[in-house]
Amino acid sequence: MSESSSAEIVIAPVGLEHLRQVLDLGYRVFDTSVKPYTSWSLTAVAEHLDSGDSACWVALDGETVVGFVLGSQTFELRDDWGYLEWIAVDPAYQGRGIAGRLVNACCEALFAGGASRVVTDVESSNNASATLMSRNGFAPAVTVTLFVRSSQPDAEPTRNIPGASKRHLIRSGRLVGDHRPAG
Repeated sequence: MSESSSAEIVIAPVGLEHLRQVLDLGYRVFDTSVKPYTSWSLTAVAEHLDSGDSACWVALDGETVVGFVLGSQTFELRDDWGYLEWIAVDPAYQGRGIAGRLVNACCEALFAGGASRVVTDVESSNNASATLMSRNGFAPAVTVTLFVRSSQPDAEPTRNIPGASKRHLIRSGRLVGDHRPAG
């Protein structure tokens, strides 16, 4: 662990040389069980890096990735909204303003790329992320409730719902969202 100050932490575009560290940091800090509609994976990172319109940044302490943000130029079916999808800071580096710097770098890139709005989602019990987003100009706009129906009538709903993400459905042609014909 480094004793570097926030000013010594460099914010830089994500490159392939950062891939392993970004993936590992995500696995250390994300609890994907609270977000059943998506999951953290190599594919999640690679899709952002493979996109020419992404807004992905890392926070570096020397050569070590201590934080990252992954954003993209479109949100769902809105081509004019950017999406700040993933953000993480190593717990040993939290409280130094790094997350705010990452949020701002991502948003600036998305706005420069033509986004009229930047959207992000925060799990309802994640107070730290909600505070981060509020401090950086985000405001609650829409609440979506995930309703779950079990095949077993007396079963309790689960937070770990398997299933495909919307991106997977778009890639497989089961959902049209990127202006490609289905099929």
